[in-house]
Amino acid sequence: MASLTKPKDFHRLSPSWNVIFNLIAGLFALACVFPFLFVTIISFTDEKTLARDGYSLFPKKWSIDAYDYLFKAGDQLLRSYGVTIFVTVVGTVISLIFTSLFAYAISRKGFKYRNFFSFFAFFTMLFNGGLVPTYIVTTKLLGLQNSVWALILPLAVNAFYIMIMRTFFATMIPDAIIESGKIDGAGEFGIFFRLIIPLALPGLATIALFSTLGYWNDWFNALLYIEDPNLVPLQSMLMRIENSMQFILQNTNNPSLGVGVLQSMPQDTSRMAMVVLATGPIVLAYPFFQRYFIQGLTVGAVKE
Repeated sequence: MASLTKPKDFHRLSPSWNVIFNLIAGLFALACVFPFLFVTIISFTDEKTLARDGYSLFPKKWSIDAYDYLFKAGDQLLRSYGVTIFVTVVGTVISLIFTSLFAYAISRKGFKYRNFFSFFAFFTMLFNGGLVPTYIVTTKLLGLQNSVWALILPLAVNAFYIMIMRTFFATMIPDAIIESGKIDGAGEFGIFFRLIIPLALPGLATIALFSTLGYWNDWFNALLYIEDPNLVPLQSMLMRIENSMQFILQNTNNPSLGVGVLQSMPQDTSRMAMVVLATGPIVLAYPFFQRYFIQGLTVGAVKE
């Protein structure tokens, strides 16, 4: 009679391999975080110390001159932050609404024109009208010149995001859930907002993160459509500061600028401070999306 033995768990890692994989994951995480940490350290380094000793993780002299130089903009910097935050929040919400509604419609097999609208969205990924027609439509036809909507509407709908959400709806949302909603007497919008949206949070969080990054880092639309200083977003304002610094450095022989201006201007550290100011808030916002990056929300939701 064969002896009864406890079946071996093939899915459990040995302690040694567990340590190795944790070390690999920790090193990978450190490699991702280190560049931003290094940039932050450089931004707080004294400019003369940086020029003399080069880049270092432990500078001999710390300084906040770079941030003082940038914060001389005063109210303009705060207004730019406010514009960027408003555009990012409102734009992300609008993008999620348009993208999810469009993607859900073309993901349903019962929708008669799903193939036409799928091709309509996919076609824009391959071909577009170009910069000049886009500028004419935005400024002349829609009249969005010097309007905050010129920073929101051009990025509100992205065909790539639509295709991602269409695939998510088609593969992760069982048809039985939709049928159960219809049996209970729910309409299309009731099914979408009460049944589909709660199950689609991982996909929506991914699209929201992509949209948030797109709106936060956008400067090109402001360059094209915004001349009012009260509507300049953060990225565009930092770019204008960088261009002003380059102009001063390229005209060092101009007596009207003065030697004191050049000596008091932190060059390399201010560039690093711009990266910190532009990247820091969006890095802090990432943990709010991370909790939704999970799979298997629909596992067990339907019993067949």
